[in-house]
Amino acid sequence: MSGFDVRRFAAALRSGHGGRLGIVYHDHGPAPDACWVELALPYAADLVGDPDSGVIASGPIVTLMDMATSMAVWSRRGRFSPHATLDLRIDYLRAAVPGRTVVGRGDCYRLTRSVAFVRGQAHDGDPADPVAHVAGTFMLMDDWT
Repeated sequence: MSGFDVRRFAAALRSGHGGRLGIVYHDHGPAPDACWVELALPYAADLVGDPDSGVIASGPIVTLMDMATSMAVWSRRGRFSPHATLDLRIDYLRAAVPGRTVVGRGDCYRLTRSVAFVRGQAHDGDPADPVAHVAGTFMLMDDWT
């Protein structure tokens, strides 16, 4: 598939922001003209935005999707290389169900010389009933030194 080891990179997520949130590897693979990565955000009480609702706050879901789409870019490119999030639009369709793990899938579906195009979705158990859709772009920084 590629020279970028998704599982090994995901194991390193235990440190840093993703580790603090509890984000873990879920799955990955190729698709026609794309690569996809799924990460999971297990439910935790300290991720809840409104204690009365029990719903995970939007910030951890944004981080989940930024990481899943970034890893899809590296998987498609076959290597880790720095890039910057230019745009990551997230359309929330509904609140995640309290107590459920949120799974985020990111797809890198197009690469140009300087931009990677991504899309994805987050769900809490049924991909046909998504919590959110995302679309974004990353600036590839290979020529920056």
